[in-house]
Amino acid sequence: MNIRFMNIQGRLLALATLLLCAAQAMADIPEGYYTKADGKKKEALKQAMKAIVGKAKVLSYGSGDHSTWWGFYVTDRMEDGQVIDRYSNDKRYFTSRGSVPAGMNIEHSFPKSWWGKTTNQAYKDLFNLMPSEQKINSSKGNWVMGKVTGKVSTDNGCTKVGKNDDGITVWEPADKWKGDFARDYFYMVTAYSGLDWTSAGTDMLEKNEWPTLKPWAYKLLLEWARQDPVDDIERNRNEAVYGIQGNRNPFIDYPNLAEYIWGDSITYAFSVSGSSQGGGTNPPIGPDEPDVPNQDYVLCDEDFCTSQGQWTVKNVNLGTLTRVWKQDSEYGMKASAFFNSKKYEAESWLISPEYDLTGTETAEFTIMHTGRFFGTMSDEATLWASTDNGDTWQQITISHYMTGQNWTFVNSTQDLTSLCGKHIRLAFRYTSTENAAGTWEIKTAKLTVTRPTGIEEIPVEDGWTTATFTYDLSGRRVPSTQRGLVIRNGKKVLQR
Repeated sequence: MNIRFMNIQGRLLALATLLLCAAQAMADIPEGYYTKADGKKKEALKQAMKAIVGKAKVLSYGSGDHSTWWGFYVTDRMEDGQVIDRYSNDKRYFTSRGSVPAGMNIEHSFPKSWWGKTTNQAYKDLFNLMPSEQKINSSKGNWVMGKVTGKVSTDNGCTKVGKNDDGITVWEPADKWKGDFARDYFYMVTAYSGLDWTSAGTDMLEKNEWPTLKPWAYKLLLEWARQDPVDDIERNRNEAVYGIQGNRNPFIDYPNLAEYIWGDSITYAFSVSGSSQGGGTNPPIGPDEPDVPNQDYVLCDEDFCTSQGQWTVKNVNLGTLTRVWKQDSEYGMKASAFFNSKKYEAESWLISPEYDLTGTETAEFTIMHTGRFFGTMSDEATLWASTDNGDTWQQITISHYMTGQNWTFVNSTQDLTSLCGKHIRLAFRYTSTENAAGTWEIKTAKLTVTRPTGIEEIPVEDGWTTATFTYDLSGRRVPSTQRGLVIRNGKKVLQR
Protein backbone atom coordinates (compact mmCIF):
# COMPACT_ATOMS: atom_id res chain seq x y z
CA MET A 1 0.00 0.00 0.00
CA ASN A 2 1.37 3.45 -0.91
CA ILE A 3 -0.40 6.23 0.98
CA ARG A 4 1.77 8.90 -0.64
CA PHE A 5 0.05 8.40 -3.97
CA MET A 6 -3.58 8.08 -2.86
CA ASN A 7 -6.19 10.31 -4.46
CA ILE A 8 -5.77 13.90 -3.24
CA GLN A 9 -9.47 14.67 -3.43
CA GLY A 10 -10.30 11.68 -1.27
CA ARG A 11 -7.71 12.68 1.28
CA LEU A 12 -9.03 16.20 1.50
CA LEU A 13 -12.53 14.83 2.06
CA ALA A 14 -11.21 12.62 4.86
CA LEU A 15 -9.38 15.57 6.41
CA ALA A 16 -12.55 17.68 6.30
CA THR A 17 -14.48 14.88 7.96
CA LEU A 18 -11.91 14.60 10.77
CA LEU A 19 -11.95 18.33 11.37
CA LEU A 20 -15.76 18.37 11.48
CA CYS A 21 -15.74 15.57 14.05
CA ALA A 22 -13.17 17.46 16.09
CA ALA A 23 -15.25 20.66 16.07
CA GLN A 24 -18.38 18.78 17.14
CA ALA A 25 -16.58 16.86 19.90
CA MET A 26 -14.97 19.93 21.41
CA ALA A 27 -17.87 22.38 20.98
CA ASP A 28 -18.59 22.50 24.69
CA ILE A 29 -15.00 22.68 25.96
CA PRO A 30 -14.21 26.23 27.17
CA GLU A 31 -11.62 27.89 24.97
CA GLY A 32 -8.12 27.49 26.39
CA TYR A 33 -9.24 25.12 29.16
CA TYR A 34 -6.73 22.39 28.26
CA THR A 35 -3.99 24.57 26.78
CA LYS A 36 -1.41 23.59 29.43
CA ALA A 37 -1.68 19.95 28.34
CA ASP A 38 -0.87 20.69 24.70
CA GLY A 39 2.23 18.94 23.40
CA LYS A 40 2.65 16.77 26.51
CA LYS A 41 2.77 12.99 26.69
CA LYS A 42 2.66 10.17 29.19
CA GLU A 43 3.66 11.25 32.72
CA ALA A 44 3.97 14.94 31.84
CA LEU A 45 0.55 14.85 30.19
CA LYS A 46 -1.03 13.25 33.26
CA GLN A 47 0.55 15.85 35.55
CA ALA A 48 -0.64 18.69 33.30
CA MET A 49 -4.19 17.33 33.38
CA LYS A 50 -3.98 17.06 37.16
CA ALA A 51 -3.08 20.76 37.38
CA ILE A 52 -6.05 21.62 35.14
CA VAL A 53 -8.81 19.50 36.72
CA GLY A 54 -7.49 18.78 40.21
CA LYS A 55 -9.28 21.68 41.95
CA ALA A 56 -13.07 21.71 42.17
CA LYS A 57 -15.79 23.60 44.07
CA VAL A 58 -17.41 20.49 45.52
CA LEU A 59 -20.81 20.39 47.19
CA SER A 60 -21.44 19.37 50.77
CA TYR A 61 -21.86 15.63 51.18
CA GLY A 62 -25.35 14.16 51.66
CA SER A 63 -28.86 15.50 51.14
CA GLY A 64 -30.36 18.96 51.26
CA ASP A 65 -29.69 22.26 49.53
CA HIS A 66 -26.35 22.45 47.65
CA SER A 67 -25.50 18.90 48.63
CA THR A 68 -24.65 15.72 46.74
CA TRP A 69 -28.27 14.78 46.11
CA TRP A 70 -29.01 18.36 45.09
CA GLY A 71 -26.29 17.89 42.46
CA PHE A 72 -27.53 14.42 41.42
CA TYR A 73 -30.86 16.01 40.57
CA VAL A 74 -29.06 17.78 37.72
CA THR A 75 -26.36 15.25 36.82
CA ASP A 76 -28.25 11.95 37.04
CA ARG A 77 -31.92 12.66 36.38
CA MET A 78 -33.73 11.55 33.22
CA GLU A 79 -36.46 13.64 31.58
CA ASP A 80 -39.20 11.61 33.30
CA GLY A 81 -37.61 12.15 36.73
CA GLN A 82 -36.09 8.66 36.92
CA VAL A 83 -32.68 8.23 38.55
CA ILE A 84 -29.84 7.00 36.37
CA ASP A 85 -28.50 4.05 38.39
CA ARG A 86 -25.31 2.49 37.00
CA TYR A 87 -25.35 -0.33 39.54
CA SER A 88 -28.86 -1.79 39.17
CA ASN A 89 -31.77 -1.99 36.79
CA ASP A 90 -34.25 -0.78 39.40
CA LYS A 91 -36.46 2.19 38.52
CA ARG A 92 -36.49 4.94 41.14
CA TYR A 93 -37.52 8.56 40.89
CA PHE A 94 -36.51 11.91 42.31
CA THR A 95 -39.29 13.62 44.27
CA SER A 96 -37.61 16.99 44.77
CA ARG A 97 -34.17 18.52 44.38
CA GLY A 98 -31.92 17.65 47.32
CA SER A 99 -34.06 14.75 48.56
CA VAL A 100 -32.96 11.09 48.59
CA PRO A 101 -34.99 8.69 46.41
CA ALA A 102 -36.28 5.70 48.39
CA GLY A 103 -33.84 2.81 48.71
CA MET A 104 -30.80 4.63 47.35
CA ASN A 105 -27.33 5.54 48.59
CA ILE A 106 -24.49 7.78 47.49
CA GLU A 107 -21.86 5.46 46.03
CA HIS A 108 -18.15 6.25 45.75
CA SER A 109 -17.32 4.31 42.60
CA PHE A 110 -13.68 4.83 43.57
CA PRO A 111 -14.06 3.73 47.23
CA LYS A 112 -13.33 6.29 49.93
CA SER A 113 -11.67 3.62 52.09
CA TRP A 114 -8.85 3.51 49.53
CA TRP A 115 -7.53 6.78 50.98
CA GLY A 116 -8.61 6.20 54.59
CA LYS A 117 -12.10 7.79 54.32
CA THR A 118 -10.68 11.28 54.78
CA THR A 119 -13.44 13.79 54.01
CA ASN A 120 -11.40 15.63 51.38
CA GLN A 121 -12.25 16.92 47.91
CA ALA A 122 -12.14 13.40 46.45
CA TYR A 123 -14.73 12.34 49.02
CA LYS A 124 -17.22 14.91 47.63
CA ASP A 125 -16.29 14.97 43.94
CA LEU A 126 -19.37 14.40 41.76
CA PHE A 127 -17.27 12.73 39.08
CA ASN A 128 -16.72 9.90 41.56
CA LEU A 129 -20.16 9.93 43.23
CA MET A 130 -23.12 8.07 41.74
CA PRO A 131 -26.67 7.27 42.91
CA SER A 132 -26.88 3.57 43.74
CA GLU A 133 -29.45 1.07 44.97
CA GLN A 134 -28.62 0.32 48.60
CA LYS A 135 -28.30 -3.46 48.52
CA ILE A 136 -25.82 -3.67 45.64
CA ASN A 137 -23.89 -0.77 47.10
CA SER A 138 -23.36 -2.83 50.23
CA SER A 139 -22.53 -6.02 48.30
CA LYS A 140 -19.79 -4.47 46.15
CA GLY A 141 -18.17 -2.94 49.24
CA ASN A 142 -14.72 -1.51 48.62
CA TRP A 143 -13.53 -4.22 46.23
CA VAL A 144 -11.55 -3.22 43.16
CA MET A 145 -13.20 -3.21 39.75
CA GLY A 146 -12.30 -6.12 37.47
CA LYS A 147 -13.47 -9.12 35.46
CA VAL A 148 -15.42 -11.73 37.41
CA THR A 149 -14.28 -15.06 36.03
CA GLY A 150 -14.63 -17.31 39.07
CA LYS A 151 -17.26 -17.92 41.73
CA VAL A 152 -19.99 -15.25 41.75
CA SER A 153 -21.29 -14.08 45.12
CA THR A 154 -23.69 -11.36 43.88
CA ASP A 155 -25.31 -10.66 40.51
CA ASN A 156 -28.31 -8.33 40.17
CA GLY A 157 -28.24 -8.32 36.37
CA CYS A 158 -26.23 -5.08 36.27
CA THR A 159 -23.43 -5.42 38.80
CA LYS A 160 -21.56 -8.64 39.51
CA VAL A 161 -19.33 -9.47 42.50
CA GLY A 162 -16.99 -12.46 42.55
CA LYS A 163 -13.45 -13.77 42.02
CA ASN A 164 -11.15 -12.85 39.15
CA ASP A 165 -8.47 -15.06 37.57
CA ASP A 166 -6.08 -14.29 40.45
CA GLY A 167 -8.61 -15.24 43.13
CA ILE A 168 -9.14 -11.60 44.17
CA THR A 169 -12.70 -10.44 44.93
CA VAL A 170 -13.73 -7.83 42.37
CA TRP A 171 -16.88 -6.22 41.11
CA GLU A 172 -17.77 -5.93 37.43
CA PRO A 173 -20.20 -3.36 35.97
CA ALA A 174 -22.59 -4.02 33.10
CA ASP A 175 -21.14 -3.72 29.60
CA LYS A 176 -23.07 -0.52 28.92
CA TRP A 177 -21.35 1.21 31.86
CA LYS A 178 -17.83 -0.20 31.65
CA GLY A 179 -16.42 2.67 29.62
CA ASP A 180 -18.11 5.18 31.94
CA PHE A 181 -16.44 3.68 35.00
CA ALA A 182 -13.10 3.35 33.20
CA ARG A 183 -13.08 7.07 32.40
CA ASP A 184 -14.17 7.83 35.99
CA TYR A 185 -11.17 5.85 37.28
CA PHE A 186 -8.81 7.56 34.83
CA TYR A 187 -10.05 10.89 36.15
CA MET A 188 -9.61 9.89 39.80
CA VAL A 189 -6.03 8.63 39.46
CA THR A 190 -5.19 11.80 37.55
CA ALA A 191 -6.86 14.36 39.83
CA TYR A 192 -5.94 12.60 43.09
CA SER A 193 -2.70 10.74 42.40
CA GLY A 194 -1.13 12.14 45.57
CA LEU A 195 -3.45 10.33 47.97
CA ASP A 196 -2.03 7.65 50.27
CA TRP A 197 -3.65 4.48 48.92
CA THR A 198 -4.56 1.80 51.41
CA SER A 199 -7.01 -1.05 51.98
CA ALA A 200 -8.19 -2.99 48.90
CA GLY A 201 -7.10 -0.11 46.69
CA THR A 202 -3.51 -1.35 46.81
CA ASP A 203 -4.59 -4.27 44.60
CA MET A 204 -5.12 -1.76 41.80
CA LEU A 205 -3.09 1.35 42.65
CA GLU A 206 0.53 2.41 43.09
CA LYS A 207 1.77 5.32 45.20
CA ASN A 208 3.29 7.42 42.42
CA GLU A 209 2.40 10.14 39.94
CA TRP A 210 2.57 7.78 37.00
CA PRO A 211 1.23 5.31 36.10
CA THR A 212 -0.62 5.22 39.51
CA LEU A 213 -2.70 2.34 38.11
CA LYS A 214 -1.04 -1.06 38.12
CA PRO A 215 -0.43 -2.51 34.64
CA TRP A 216 -3.26 -5.05 34.84
CA ALA A 217 -5.63 -2.26 35.88
CA TYR A 218 -4.87 0.30 33.18
CA LYS A 219 -4.85 -2.43 30.50
CA LEU A 220 -8.33 -3.55 31.60
CA LEU A 221 -9.69 0.00 31.83
CA LEU A 222 -8.30 0.83 28.39
CA GLU A 223 -10.02 -2.27 27.03
CA TRP A 224 -13.35 -1.23 28.56
CA ALA A 225 -12.99 2.37 27.39
CA ARG A 226 -12.46 1.16 23.81
CA GLN A 227 -15.39 -1.25 23.97
CA ASP A 228 -17.84 1.27 25.47
CA PRO A 229 -17.21 4.71 23.89
CA VAL A 230 -18.44 8.03 25.28
CA ASP A 231 -22.17 8.60 24.80
CA ASP A 232 -24.58 11.47 25.38
CA ILE A 233 -25.26 10.45 28.99
CA GLU A 234 -21.57 10.93 29.80
CA ARG A 235 -21.25 14.14 27.80
CA ASN A 236 -24.32 15.65 29.45
CA ARG A 237 -23.12 14.63 32.91
CA ASN A 238 -19.71 16.11 32.22
CA GLU A 239 -21.32 19.44 31.34
CA ALA A 240 -23.61 19.29 34.38
CA VAL A 241 -20.75 18.58 36.80
CA TYR A 242 -18.68 21.32 35.17
CA GLY A 243 -21.56 23.74 35.78
CA ILE A 244 -21.52 22.82 39.48
CA GLN A 245 -17.84 22.16 40.31
CA GLY A 246 -16.05 24.20 37.65
CA ASN A 247 -13.85 21.30 36.48
CA ARG A 248 -14.24 18.67 33.75
CA ASN A 249 -13.38 15.04 33.12
CA PRO A 250 -10.81 15.25 30.29
CA PHE A 251 -11.25 11.56 29.48
CA ILE A 252 -14.79 12.35 28.36
CA ASP A 253 -13.81 15.47 26.44
CA TYR A 254 -11.00 13.53 24.74
CA PRO A 255 -12.08 9.87 24.62
CA ASN A 256 -8.65 8.70 23.49
CA LEU A 257 -6.65 10.74 26.03
CA ALA A 258 -5.96 7.66 28.13
CA GLU A 259 -4.09 6.12 25.17
CA TYR A 260 -1.59 8.98 25.41
CA ILE A 261 -1.00 8.32 29.14
CA TRP A 262 -1.20 4.52 29.47
CA GLY A 263 -2.03 3.04 26.06
CA ASP A 264 -0.80 2.67 22.51
CA SER A 265 0.01 6.34 21.90
CA ILE A 266 2.36 7.10 24.83
CA THR A 267 5.21 8.03 22.50
CA TYR A 268 3.09 10.71 20.80
CA ALA A 269 2.49 14.25 22.01
CA PHE A 270 -1.13 15.10 22.78
CA SER A 271 -2.73 17.98 20.88
CA VAL A 272 -5.79 19.75 22.29
CA SER A 273 -6.59 21.26 18.91
CA GLY A 274 -7.02 17.98 17.10
CA SER A 275 -9.90 15.56 16.95
CA SER A 276 -11.00 13.95 20.19
CA GLN A 277 -11.31 10.62 18.43
CA GLY A 278 -8.42 8.20 18.49
CA GLY A 279 -5.11 9.28 17.09
CA GLY A 280 -6.81 12.37 15.79
CA THR A 281 -5.80 14.08 19.00
CA ASN A 282 -2.58 14.65 17.08
CA PRO A 283 -2.79 17.24 14.28
CA PRO A 284 -4.46 15.77 11.18
CA ILE A 285 -2.10 14.50 8.49
CA GLY A 286 -1.60 16.91 5.58
CA PRO A 287 -2.49 15.86 2.06
CA ASP A 288 1.03 15.85 0.67
CA GLU A 289 3.37 14.41 3.29
CA PRO A 290 1.85 11.73 5.50
CA ASP A 291 3.74 10.79 8.62
CA VAL A 292 5.75 7.59 8.62
CA PRO A 293 4.54 5.58 11.61
CA ASN A 294 7.00 4.31 14.20
CA GLN A 295 7.11 0.99 16.00
CA ASP A 296 8.01 0.84 19.70
CA TYR A 297 10.88 -1.35 20.91
CA VAL A 298 11.95 -2.00 24.51
CA LEU A 299 15.74 -2.28 24.80
CA CYS A 300 15.87 -2.42 28.59
CA ASP A 301 13.19 -3.47 31.07
CA GLU A 302 14.90 -4.07 34.40
CA ASP A 303 13.11 -5.12 37.57
CA PHE A 304 15.83 -4.48 40.13
CA CYS A 305 13.77 -6.13 42.85
CA THR A 306 14.39 -9.39 41.00
CA SER A 307 18.04 -8.98 40.07
CA GLN A 308 20.81 -6.54 39.25
CA GLY A 309 20.55 -7.65 35.63
CA GLN A 310 23.62 -6.88 33.50
CA TRP A 311 24.31 -3.60 35.27
CA THR A 312 27.73 -3.35 36.92
CA VAL A 313 29.05 -1.36 39.88
CA LYS A 314 32.09 0.91 39.50
CA ASN A 315 33.36 2.26 42.81
CA VAL A 316 35.31 5.54 42.56
CA ASN A 317 35.63 6.25 46.28
CA LEU A 318 34.45 4.04 49.13
CA GLY A 319 36.76 5.24 51.89
CA THR A 320 36.48 2.61 54.62
CA LEU A 321 33.19 1.24 53.25
CA THR A 322 32.99 -2.11 51.49
CA ARG A 323 30.07 -1.14 49.22
CA VAL A 324 27.47 1.49 48.39
CA TRP A 325 25.13 -0.32 45.98
CA LYS A 326 23.09 -3.35 47.06
CA GLN A 327 20.35 -5.30 45.31
CA ASP A 328 17.25 -5.65 47.47
CA SER A 329 14.16 -7.79 46.75
CA GLU A 330 11.84 -5.09 48.09
CA TYR A 331 13.55 -1.80 47.18
CA GLY A 332 15.50 -2.68 44.05
CA MET A 333 19.03 -1.31 43.60
CA LYS A 334 19.74 0.59 46.81
CA ALA A 335 22.64 3.01 47.28
CA SER A 336 23.65 4.45 50.66
CA ALA A 337 26.81 5.58 52.45
CA PHE A 338 25.13 5.72 55.86
CA PHE A 339 26.25 2.79 58.03
CA ASN A 340 26.19 2.26 61.77
CA SER A 341 24.72 5.73 62.34
CA LYS A 342 27.63 7.38 60.52
CA LYS A 343 27.82 9.25 57.19
CA TYR A 344 30.72 8.52 54.84
CA GLU A 345 32.14 10.30 51.82
CA ALA A 346 31.69 8.10 48.76
CA GLU A 347 31.18 7.94 44.99
CA SER A 348 29.86 4.86 43.22
CA TRP A 349 28.32 4.22 39.79
CA LEU A 350 25.80 1.64 38.60
CA ILE A 351 26.45 1.20 34.86
CA SER A 352 24.27 -0.42 32.21
CA PRO A 353 25.30 -2.72 29.37
CA GLU A 354 25.55 -1.14 25.92
CA TYR A 355 22.33 -0.34 24.05
CA ASP A 356 22.14 0.10 20.28
CA LEU A 357 20.19 3.22 19.32
CA THR A 358 21.16 3.21 15.65
CA GLY A 359 18.17 3.47 13.36
CA THR A 360 15.95 4.87 16.12
CA GLU A 361 13.76 7.98 15.88
CA THR A 362 13.03 8.58 19.57
CA ALA A 363 14.24 7.20 22.89
CA GLU A 364 12.90 7.44 26.44
CA PHE A 365 14.34 6.16 29.70
CA THR A 366 11.90 5.72 32.58
CA ILE A 367 12.82 4.85 36.16
CA MET A 368 10.81 4.27 39.31
CA HIS A 369 12.81 5.58 42.25
CA THR A 370 12.75 7.27 45.63
CA GLY A 371 15.24 8.74 48.07
CA ARG A 372 15.69 10.63 51.35
CA PHE A 373 18.27 12.28 53.59
CA PHE A 374 20.33 13.86 50.81
CA GLY A 375 21.83 17.29 50.98
CA THR A 376 20.54 18.05 47.49
CA MET A 377 19.25 14.89 45.81
CA SER A 378 19.44 16.30 42.28
CA ASP A 379 23.20 16.81 42.79
CA GLU A 380 23.97 13.58 44.65
CA ALA A 381 21.72 11.04 42.84
CA THR A 382 22.18 11.59 39.12
CA LEU A 383 21.83 9.95 35.71
CA TRP A 384 24.56 9.89 33.04
CA ALA A 385 25.03 8.65 29.48
CA SER A 386 28.10 7.68 27.47
CA THR A 387 28.48 7.24 23.70
CA ASP A 388 32.09 6.02 23.80
CA ASN A 389 31.83 2.92 25.98
CA GLY A 390 32.24 4.81 29.23
CA ASP A 391 35.32 6.88 28.43
CA THR A 392 33.35 10.11 28.82
CA TRP A 393 29.98 10.82 30.34
CA GLN A 394 27.29 13.51 29.96
CA GLN A 395 24.68 14.15 32.62
CA ILE A 396 20.99 13.51 31.83
CA THR A 397 18.60 15.56 33.95
CA ILE A 398 16.25 13.38 35.98
CA SER A 399 12.82 14.94 35.48
CA HIS A 400 11.16 13.89 38.71
CA TYR A 401 12.58 13.36 42.20
CA MET A 402 10.79 12.36 45.37
CA THR A 403 10.08 15.58 47.27
CA GLY A 404 8.07 14.42 50.31
CA GLN A 405 9.08 13.11 53.67
CA ASN A 406 8.24 9.47 53.01
CA TRP A 407 9.50 6.69 50.79
CA THR A 408 6.90 6.98 48.02
CA PHE A 409 8.30 5.79 44.69
CA VAL A 410 7.86 8.12 41.72
CA ASN A 411 8.20 7.55 37.99
CA SER A 412 10.56 9.76 36.06
CA THR A 413 10.85 9.76 32.26
CA GLN A 414 13.89 11.22 30.50
CA ASP A 415 13.99 12.06 26.79
CA LEU A 416 17.11 10.49 25.21
CA THR A 417 16.21 11.31 21.59
CA SER A 418 19.39 13.37 21.24
CA LEU A 419 21.34 10.09 21.61
CA CYS A 420 19.51 8.29 18.80
CA GLY A 421 21.80 6.87 16.13
CA LYS A 422 24.51 5.93 18.65
CA HIS A 423 25.54 3.09 20.93
CA ILE A 424 25.07 4.19 24.54
CA ARG A 425 25.59 3.19 28.13
CA LEU A 426 23.59 4.65 31.02
CA ALA A 427 24.70 5.04 34.61
CA PHE A 428 23.33 6.01 38.00
CA ARG A 429 25.91 8.04 39.98
CA TYR A 430 25.69 8.20 43.78
CA THR A 431 27.78 10.64 45.83
CA SER A 432 27.85 11.51 49.52
CA THR A 433 29.82 13.47 52.10
CA GLU A 434 30.41 13.22 55.82
CA ASN A 435 27.62 15.78 56.22
CA ALA A 436 25.04 14.29 53.85
CA ALA A 437 24.71 10.62 52.96
CA GLY A 438 21.32 9.91 51.46
CA THR A 439 19.67 6.66 50.42
CA TRP A 440 18.65 6.13 46.79
CA GLU A 441 16.36 3.25 45.77
CA ILE A 442 15.65 2.36 42.12
CA LYS A 443 13.00 -0.30 41.50
CA THR A 444 12.71 -0.38 37.73
CA ALA A 445 14.42 0.98 34.62
CA LYS A 446 12.99 0.87 31.10
CA LEU A 447 14.50 2.11 27.83
CA THR A 448 11.99 2.44 24.97
CA VAL A 449 12.81 3.50 21.42
CA THR A 450 10.87 3.91 18.19
CA ARG A 451 12.00 2.86 14.75
CA PRO A 452 10.27 3.78 11.46
CA THR A 453 8.01 1.17 9.93
CA GLY A 454 5.59 1.08 7.01
CA ILE A 455 1.88 1.74 7.26
CA GLU A 456 1.28 -1.66 5.69
CA GLU A 457 2.91 -3.26 8.71
CA ILE A 458 -0.13 -3.23 10.98
CA PRO A 459 0.81 -5.07 14.18
CA VAL A 460 -1.00 -8.13 15.45
CA GLU A 461 -1.35 -7.87 19.23
CA ASP A 462 -2.14 -10.45 21.89
CA GLY A 463 -3.35 -13.07 19.45
CA TRP A 464 -5.98 -10.83 17.84
CA THR A 465 -6.33 -10.56 14.07
CA THR A 466 -5.83 -7.33 12.21
CA ALA A 467 -9.55 -7.38 11.41
CA THR A 468 -10.19 -6.73 15.08
CA PHE A 469 -8.56 -3.28 15.08
CA THR A 470 -8.93 0.00 13.24
CA TYR A 471 -5.94 2.31 12.56
CA ASP A 472 -5.50 5.93 11.52
CA LEU A 473 -3.12 6.95 8.74
CA SER A 474 -0.16 7.26 11.13
CA GLY A 475 -0.53 3.64 12.20
CA ARG A 476 -2.02 4.17 15.64
CA ARG A 477 -4.93 2.03 16.79
CA VAL A 478 -8.20 3.99 17.15
CA PRO A 479 -11.77 3.05 18.12
CA SER A 480 -13.80 1.14 15.58
CA THR A 481 -16.21 4.11 15.56
CA GLN A 482 -13.53 6.49 14.26
CA ARG A 483 -14.88 8.63 11.43
CA GLY A 484 -12.92 9.72 8.39
CA LEU A 485 -10.27 7.79 6.47
CA VAL A 486 -9.07 4.75 8.46
CA ILE A 487 -7.34 1.45 7.83
CA ARG A 488 -9.15 -1.78 8.66
CA ASN A 489 -7.92 -5.25 7.76
CA GLY A 490 -5.15 -3.72 5.66
CA LYS A 491 -7.48 -1.58 3.51
CA LYS A 492 -8.30 2.13 3.45
CA VAL A 493 -11.93 2.78 4.39
CA LEU A 494 -13.79 6.13 4.52
CA GLN A 495 -16.17 5.98 7.49
CA ARG A 496 -18.86 8.63 7.76
